[in-house]
Amino acid sequence: MTRKSTLASLVVAVVLSLGMTACKDTKTLQENQQLKAQVADLQKQVGEMGNNLETVTAARDALVKENDSLKEQIRALKTKSPKKKTASRKRRRS
Repeated sequence: MTRKSTLASLVVAVVLSLGMTACKDTKTLQENQQLKAQVADLQKQVGEMGNNLETVTAARDALVKENDSLKEQIRALKTKSPKKKTASRKRRRS
């Protein structure tokens, strides 16, 4: 009789462990699918950020060129029209 109860408890333990294993596998598969979706979304975001970075870099380079051009124009205007010295007035005491 003790053999039967031992065998029965062993069978119950095996059945429960198989059920738990199947449950863990299902949960792991769901987590893996969620993680794959998150990775795909992050890769998409990285691609978009790369495109945005290229656009911003190109715009910055254009602004730097325009800024340099304007600075050159300012320098050219300053050298063409030299400043006249204003005569200082001295107060005379009477």
